[in-house]
Amino acid sequence: MAKGDRDLTTGSVRRAVVVVSLPMVFGILGVISVGLADAYFLGRVGQAELAAVGFFFPVATAVTSLSIGLSAGVNAALSQTIGRGEEDSHTNRVAFHALGLGLAIATLVGLTLWAVDGWIFRLMGATDATLPEIADYMFYWCLSFPLLVTSMLLGSMFRAHGNAITASIIMAAQSVFNIALDPVLIFGLGPFAEMGTGGAGLATLLARLLAVIGGLIWAFRQGYITICTKPMKGLWSSAKQIFEVGLPAAFSNAINPMGMAAVTAAVATLGEAAVAGYGAATRIQTLALVPMLALSSGIGPVIGQNWGADEKSRVRGAMRFTFLICLGYGAVLGATLLIFGETFAGFIASGPEDTAFATTYLRIVGFSLFGYGVLVTANAAMNARSKATFSMGLSLGRIFLLYIPLAWALVALMGFTGIAIAAATANVVAACAALILTRATGILGLDVAVVRVPGDRLAKATDT
Repeated sequence: MAKGDRDLTTGSVRRAVVVVSLPMVFGILGVISVGLADAYFLGRVGQAELAAVGFFFPVATAVTSLSIGLSAGVNAALSQTIGRGEEDSHTNRVAFHALGLGLAIATLVGLTLWAVDGWIFRLMGATDATLPEIADYMFYWCLSFPLLVTSMLLGSMFRAHGNAITASIIMAAQSVFNIALDPVLIFGLGPFAEMGTGGAGLATLLARLLAVIGGLIWAFRQGYITICTKPMKGLWSSAKQIFEVGLPAAFSNAINPMGMAAVTAAVATLGEAAVAGYGAATRIQTLALVPMLALSSGIGPVIGQNWGADEKSRVRGAMRFTFLICLGYGAVLGATLLIFGETFAGFIASGPEDTAFATTYLRIVGFSLFGYGVLVTANAAMNARSKATFSMGLSLGRIFLLYIPLAWALVALMGFTGIAIAAATANVVAACAALILTRATGILGLDVAVVRVPGDRLAKATDT
């Protein structure tokens, strides 16, 4: 094994979850901090600029789900291969193919998104004042999308080998560079011209380029990828392994931001200040969820390696431990947002009206965020177990059966408070469904009747 690699099939399974997840807290925190920094600096420029990133955030997250899905496919393929003890040459070939496929797909998606940007944001309710700001940011973001996909696939390779530290360092360094460039390019400090929202986009492009260069150098040095003399050999087999999980996982991860886009349209019926407040609140929410997002990054390699090694008891122990962490952290998080929600909202929002909307959301949704943690960690575990269709179904149900219908119904009855109640309800119900599905896929051994009975029936019906 290369330096930094970790065998996750031996020793304490709880320690394995913590060791792989903990470094990702810093990496994910850095990535999310970029969005917060963009919102903070652009909020100092004006409400239209802040609303622009509020509109773009769910769309960007939806498109980014492609890279998350491909990363899930790569993690499942590589971690299970490593767990089975297959030769490095096979593992490296899959990794090489993953980078090539990801780069090709990301280039096509980036060009398509840039071509249809005006139509998308008009449909979401963006005003004539906001659309030019969105376009300035989006040009650079779309140009950098292939770099984002490449860097995320590299990170997935590192984590599949149990080397979360390297992945975290690259993510954190990228974020620090991006945040440092933000005020320089947005406000035009020193010799640089003032670019506004375009400056935030250019900072993202340059930071992603840095991450890809550093990640590729390290991956080659560690032997995770090598130049294939016959690059097309085994391509179909690699693509099948990756896309079997990657395509449903990509759709699964896209569902949530797609739902956010639909909910943003509902929020837009209340005015631009409500959109800005909702955007600020969801950024704070995402930052608060970092530990659980890190768990979702860490649980995948643990589940994948142990499932590949046929260590089912370790798989179930890891899943149970992860859910308990989500429950405990969620309780602390809910209390924190209840008490300090207005303070956090005021830091991001552009004015008192935006702050009021954001505060309402954070205080209502806070105690339900444990459910979102259970959802994302369950999805990551099921993807690593090569059961991505289950995670896709779970995400579909949360968004299209609960969140969107409730948001549109309640916004008409209760205004912005209805949006927050819809989100909280969707989170809690999704957590209950996640327990059943993880039982059905064999990665959770919870023996409680309300979970066991439907879970075992579903397992029998689907032959899992």
